[in-house]
Amino acid sequence: MTRYLLVRLYSMALTLLGLTVLIFLMLRLIPGTVVEQMIGADAVVTPAMVAELRRFFGLDQPWYVQYGHWMAQLAHGDLGTSWRTGKPVVALILERLPVTLELTFLSTAFALVLGTAAGIVSAVRRDEAVDNVTRVGTLLGLSVPVFWQGTMLILFFSLYLRWMPPVMWVDFWTDPRRNLVIMLLPALCLGTASAANIARTTRSCMLDVLGSEYIRTAAAKGLAGHLVVLKHALRNALIPVVTVAGLQIGILLGGTVVVEQVFTLPGIGRLVLWSIYQRDYPLTQSTILFIALLFMTINLAVDLLYGYLDPRIRYGR
Repeated sequence: MTRYLLVRLYSMALTLLGLTVLIFLMLRLIPGTVVEQMIGADAVVTPAMVAELRRFFGLDQPWYVQYGHWMAQLAHGDLGTSWRTGKPVVALILERLPVTLELTFLSTAFALVLGTAAGIVSAVRRDEAVDNVTRVGTLLGLSVPVFWQGTMLILFFSLYLRWMPPVMWVDFWTDPRRNLVIMLLPALCLGTASAANIARTTRSCMLDVLGSEYIRTAAAKGLAGHLVVLKHALRNALIPVVTVAGLQIGILLGGTVVVEQVFTLPGIGRLVLWSIYQRDYPLTQSTILFIALLFMTINLAVDLLYGYLDPRIRYGR
């Protein structure tokens, strides 16, 4: 296990290194820089003023020098300082992180509960009406774009029915009830596609397990149907489901960019969009790298969870 963990951490480090190059170069491919954003289209400035601003932000240096400076900061644990706000990037991330984590947690909980339950019912009632409805529902859940679904939810529940209040953010510790009401629609919107994915995976795995001989033996011994399904079949079908769920958490972290913008939530996803628009390179680079690190950490935790769910799995020593 220790050797496996060290190999995975080494692999994560190499991946993050490659990702720093990709993020750095892709940001420079976007037309315009922070200087143009600050000056504006109608401002009257001299070339000397533009050159001075570029020098101030280090944009006059070759790209590899800029990259080396960023990597030197990262090596010292410094994510940099935002060009537009003047605040440390770490402070801005920590300020927005609770919103994104809460949204991801609620979306994941919704996806796991709904997806697993729908998958189990669909497998147990194979080819019946409930199975057909579930399969059509999962197809719709995978097909509907997140931004369109979010817009429709706002129009229907907030503007038409007036069940949901306008999104004026309230922290969970300030007013838990209002906070959860505000987060309900974003979590539903973000978790729909993941719930559909988990439901399809659960159904497929449960069908394979329910056809096994030990399941038929357990049923023949007179065990109650729900015990056979939940105690014997579900646990053996969980490993692929855990794999999909772990990947879905990473996808949900990325999906917060769109959902937070649609529902105007002050999370990391919206911070990334703002920083890209402002061409705030230090903030954009370090925030995306932080999200990638979260994603890889979750995947590692899921891999280590395999050994607990299935004792037959042993990692190389």
